[in-house]
Amino acid sequence: MDQELYTIYDSHAHYDAEAFDEDRAWLLGQWLPLNGVKCVINMGTRLRTCASTVGLADLNPYVFAAVGIHPEEIDDSLPENWLDCLKVWLESSPKVVAIGEIGLDYHWEDCAPRQRQMEVFSAQLALAGRMGLPVCVHDRDAHADTLSLLRHYRPQGVLHCFSGSAEMAREVVELGMYIGLGGVVTFKNARKAVEVARAVPLDRLLLETDAPYMSPEPYRGKRNDSAKIPYTAEKIAEIRGISTKDVLNASNANIRRLFNLEGLLDQPSFNT
Repeated sequence: MDQELYTIYDSHAHYDAEAFDEDRAWLLGQWLPLNGVKCVINMGTRLRTCASTVGLADLNPYVFAAVGIHPEEIDDSLPENWLDCLKVWLESSPKVVAIGEIGLDYHWEDCAPRQRQMEVFSAQLALAGRMGLPVCVHDRDAHADTLSLLRHYRPQGVLHCFSGSAEMAREVVELGMYIGLGGVVTFKNARKAVEVARAVPLDRLLLETDAPYMSPEPYRGKRNDSAKIPYTAEKIAEIRGISTKDVLNASNANIRRLFNLEGLLDQPSFNT
């Protein structure tokens, strides 16, 4: 990769994760801005991390928050009034720009029963519709049920870390949603991700890290962060026969549009 300093937007990260506990302030305050990172959408996954996510957005001008209940976090500790609690966080700051990370995960046996996952996912999709907010959707081994609910609620939003086929990606795009791609597309065995990267319209592509997870080559297996997004963009550019800057610029514009960031990012106090 060349040494050009790109303008980087990251549509999906988890900077409140324990992996960043030792150097979070330095990373967000210095390293990422020095490497061209101008916008990060940080994800909540349960009520506690919704609080930390909003806190990071309040502390860092270029960080925005999504708050939601992840399918792996649906357990007995979820209070009966969880949806009301979530709404409080959604209304807590103008920098809360989406409901996420929400969705379905049928991979892990210790996740909530499928019917319960669908109930919680449905309630959050309905809330997004009422509040006019986009959603950030997690879909692991649950393509059929995810698509069924998306067809029913027809939200604005993105399927993050997209793991479906190119045909599924086309259906998601036809529903008016975006496709999120990250470091997986750089992996040597990433056949489906490569096909999706080739097929998805450029105006429906979002780049993401899922930091601290899913680092692209040559950093696979190490902690991920938003400064590594150009490696993903470079691979997608190679697949599509365009420039890395074209991929980054398209994704950046899509992130601004989906999360309604124009007025927020253009404020003088924000580092753009």
